[in-house]
Amino acid sequence: MTDLKSRWLALYVLCLGDLMIVLDSSIVNVALPSIQSDLGFSQDALAWVVNAYLLTFGGFLLLSGRLGDLLGNKRVFLGGVVSFTTASVACGLAPSAGLLVAGRAVQGLGGAAVSAVALSLIMGLFSDPAERARAMGVFGFVMSGGGAVGVLLGGVLTGLFSWHWIFLVNVPIGVGVWLAARRVLPADDVVTQRVRVDALGAVLVTAALMLSVYGIVTSTWLLLAGSAVLLAAFVLWESRTAAPLVPLRLFALRNVVVSQVVGVLWAAAMFAWFFLAALYLQQVLGYDALEVGLAFVPTSVVMAFCSLRVSDRLVMRFGIRRPLMAGLGLAAASLALFSRAPVDGSFGTDVLPSMLLLGAGAGIAFNPVLLAAMGDVEPHESGLASGVVNTSFMMGGALGLAVLVSLSTWRTDALAADGTGDLAALNGGFQLAFAAGAIAALGAAVVGGLFLRPKPMAVPEVPEPVALDELSADPA
Repeated sequence: MTDLKSRWLALYVLCLGDLMIVLDSSIVNVALPSIQSDLGFSQDALAWVVNAYLLTFGGFLLLSGRLGDLLGNKRVFLGGVVSFTTASVACGLAPSAGLLVAGRAVQGLGGAAVSAVALSLIMGLFSDPAERARAMGVFGFVMSGGGAVGVLLGGVLTGLFSWHWIFLVNVPIGVGVWLAARRVLPADDVVTQRVRVDALGAVLVTAALMLSVYGIVTSTWLLLAGSAVLLAAFVLWESRTAAPLVPLRLFALRNVVVSQVVGVLWAAAMFAWFFLAALYLQQVLGYDALEVGLAFVPTSVVMAFCSLRVSDRLVMRFGIRRPLMAGLGLAAASLALFSRAPVDGSFGTDVLPSMLLLGAGAGIAFNPVLLAAMGDVEPHESGLASGVVNTSFMMGGALGLAVLVSLSTWRTDALAADGTGDLAALNGGFQLAFAAGAIAALGAAVVGGLFLRPKPMAVPEVPEPVALDELSADPA
């Protein structure tokens, strides 16, 4: 697996597999009204179409990452793809609300396995700094742009066909990824000694993460307190056991810790932006599902260009700190603009500028965030570090979404109580939530700028990515 074209093919396969997972966190948002109507969900129960996925996905990321280190990243990746694809069939054909929620929970398990090891596999494939920066730019687009693509795809599939296809579309993709991954991913190292899994640590951290996600999405403070107790017990156990699930020395690495803080704040702003922007377009401007999806096209296009053509060059020239600050600053400006969007807003003046700024900011910022999180980690713990990275993004997104949606609801209720019209009150709630998201993104930029250790990465030339139509050619 030393051939450059083979490594880029493996990268494309890993990115396609991870794209399925990232899409699933946002693709259902536009289809929720149709799902509620067809399967008879109550308003409260409808949230579990999203929450069941988040619960298992967030709870099993760290365990999946550690299993990748112990059992082999390729093996865990393939198992995750199989679980996710099978669960997608169950979700797409679900005849009842209960079966759909159960299928979403299994999707979360498979998604955790794929996401937890994909980044580790990419780090192992590309050791040269220039190649790694380019590869991480591609993967960064998948992670950051997947949310926008998910809204677009969810709108198109729901508007032209039905909500069933937002799940069934995963089936051919999953089968193709599994077949390709078996051929192109590097073989796992042979384990010559008995693998010991920290069972108690796995139970404690998984239970803590699942309780925290459940507490966040249901706004139950008692569950959050219980999660904190379990997390404290986990840290105490990890400091004493001989073979810890998560070696605490990992958190002595400054860039690892700082990147987690940045990831939490950044994901809080990003998740809320995708969710609330879709609601603003639907509930305030009156867009249908297809129109909402198409409205996110500019974000996806700009994000793809900046991720694939701009971010890596900035990292190679300036290191990770300044591009991270610039990207997150653009994202903060995007959210600040959306916080001024009026009730009678137009797409060209009130929506498009924010879409373009967020696409540029996310496309530039994700690459340095990922490089900062993974750059100081030893290869044999890269799967665990990948799981930690994804956990910080997932937990930050869930927490940010819960907090900002609650803030939006509070503001809407307060305005309505003062006699403001329903639509104006709803928009006022959105405006406050967008402003809070802008503060979170700006906070991420400040934390990264002040505390990340600079890592100069300048090299003479950045190689271009290998095009898919060149993969059949003989290696140079």
